[in-house]
Amino acid sequence: MNKVWKTTALVMAITALILAVVLVWNWQRVVKLYHVMNLFDQDVIVENFMHMDRLFETKEIVSDQPSYAFPKEEIQLPESFSYKGEQQSLDTFLEKTQTTALLVLKDDTITHESYYLGTSEYDRRISWSVAKSFLSAMFGIAVEQGKIASLDQAVTDYVPELKGSGYDGVSIKNVLQMSSGVKFNEDYQDFNSDINRFGRLMALGGSFDQFAASLTQDENIPEGQYLHYVSMDTHVLGMVLRSATGERIESYFEQQLWSKLQPEANTTYIVDEFGEPMVLGGLNMRTRDFAKFGKLYLDNGQWQGKQVVPYQWVRDSVTPDAPHLMPGKRDSSDLELGYGYQWWLPVGADQEFMAIGVYDQFIYVNQKAGVVIVKNSANTHFMDNNFESALETVEAFRAISASLTES
Repeated sequence: MNKVWKTTALVMAITALILAVVLVWNWQRVVKLYHVMNLFDQDVIVENFMHMDRLFETKEIVSDQPSYAFPKEEIQLPESFSYKGEQQSLDTFLEKTQTTALLVLKDDTITHESYYLGTSEYDRRISWSVAKSFLSAMFGIAVEQGKIASLDQAVTDYVPELKGSGYDGVSIKNVLQMSSGVKFNEDYQDFNSDINRFGRLMALGGSFDQFAASLTQDENIPEGQYLHYVSMDTHVLGMVLRSATGERIESYFEQQLWSKLQPEANTTYIVDEFGEPMVLGGLNMRTRDFAKFGKLYLDNGQWQGKQVVPYQWVRDSVTPDAPHLMPGKRDSSDLELGYGYQWWLPVGADQEFMAIGVYDQFIYVNQKAGVVIVKNSANTHFMDNNFESALETVEAFRAISASLTES
């Protein structure tokens, strides 16, 4: 009996030890999953968006250039703007869209800079899909360098591991223009959507590359005929870029783009468990550094007189070249915005284009007015009424731009 008891006790001790090891081994993943599941809760969303490096694995990217600071000259914002024929208070709009930062740049000068909801100028703010436009810039540089021969090539020419997936044979250009025809549910409010499955992968561990390779073609959305927003399209572009350049994304980003903008502070990329950057939305940087990227595109790819992104790439990036990409109502998309190479264009665009991220992140560029506006937000209602806040934001930005050209 005593021998049986000792054996039982030994088995229980070993079992407890194994459970303890498993718990410790997976604790980090459990914590990450908790943060993913609660990332957008109203009481923590602002704090989370400013400190993503506390929640997820990141890689820090350090510039080797001295920082540049825009001069400042405060010019009062307009009190209101017109939307759907009615005057709206700008302050009320900024409050209801849970704005955390608003920066306005006119030519080379910051004319307004404000931070809200307890945040500061020193916070590194999550880009979400604004990062897609940064990836587009890197891609254009690689094309100019001859690393990528033609946008008409298939992505699988560079990334053969995508053969047999929904991306097999799909042209680089169609992926750039969110017209890949790949089946993907981008609904953040649907627990089982592809984008939320991707979020849980970030927490539980896994490969962004393998996730992309698991996607299939949508029989109802032919390649190159519909604007169907698929965030993983941008990751596939990153896979092409890695293969074509033979460099890691973060290294190419730092050398070819980031350092040349003379950023104010280091930036970070959220990465998967294999250290691969989340190019579709994982950049974190200060608001003034987002503004520098906007300024780069305001000046058609030049920074301080030097061409960083090829001029023609900038022009092509913000010029829709097919009916399904034009701004306005269309059968192929619920959105009224047009699309280029990972850049959005509003209805009635007059030398205007935008980088947009979920929860209302914006870099708005108005070349005609010489204006760049950065808006960081934690707007939990960003999807209401078919993303109406994005359309309202455009009109607010236009009113700000107009006030500066009139002053």
